[in-house]
Amino acid sequence: MSRISQCAARASAQGRGLLIPYLVAGDPDFDTSLEIMHELVRQGADMIELGIPFSDPSSDGPAIQRGVERALAGGANLNGVLELAAKFRVGDTQTPIVLMGYLNPIEIMGYAQFTERCARADVDGVLVVDMPPAEAGDLPALLSGREIDRIFLVSPTTTAARAKEIIECTSGYLYYVSLKGVTGAALEDRESVAENIVRLREWTALPVVVGFGIRDVETALAMSELGDGIIIGSALVERIGQLPWASGRKADCISEAVALIGAVRQALDAREGTGELNS
Repeated sequence: MSRISQCAARASAQGRGLLIPYLVAGDPDFDTSLEIMHELVRQGADMIELGIPFSDPSSDGPAIQRGVERALAGGANLNGVLELAAKFRVGDTQTPIVLMGYLNPIEIMGYAQFTERCARADVDGVLVVDMPPAEAGDLPALLSGREIDRIFLVSPTTTAARAKEIIECTSGYLYYVSLKGVTGAALEDRESVAENIVRLREWTALPVVVGFGIRDVETALAMSELGDGIIIGSALVERIGQLPWASGRKADCISEAVALIGAVRQALDAREGTGELNS
């Protein structure tokens, strides 16, 4: 059983919703990213999605685009992301790491080399936003051969037939995109999210985690009632971009950056302790 599956199984047995923050690797720099990752775990993150900076993040909204620009301006690239993952693993052998990004940097590195580098860095999962299963080529098989989970997206517009095809290729967890739009957009139609997740659960036993549009404790609690976990990205990346990293107050900035994750974890645990969690 993969580290991701073990983590999800523990959370399910404990009646806990998964809390998965996303951050752009190298924003504001790689050393700080490493410290933020460890602090996210201390604040209650179950897994971490680590964004691979790419110059054309087409599915991402302004907050993550700006985070990507900051990382790229500081020299971030795929090699650096993999080195960051490896450094994190030295100090944390339990928390799953999922690399999330776009196909171009992976194609440039080459599928075989990318997979080998992921294995050496002890990465647990890979999600390539613009690579549907039908166009994935050898990459899923290569990842599977190194026991790295292949994570794919389903959205409100995904047809039943296509969703079932995606599920067949997915391991670890299924990422449900909660809205029609880019990351950071407002999440308004919660009823359709609930209906779609019920439908997905008829077709898979994989954990279904909800991402896009979760910006505060209220929406985190609402979405965690519907799915097996939630992903918080834009709100975290936006806060990182607002902080005065050059002020010499790095520890304070890191605490402020991850404060939302800690608040969400506390709220989830408080509610789950009452037996109100539906997932």
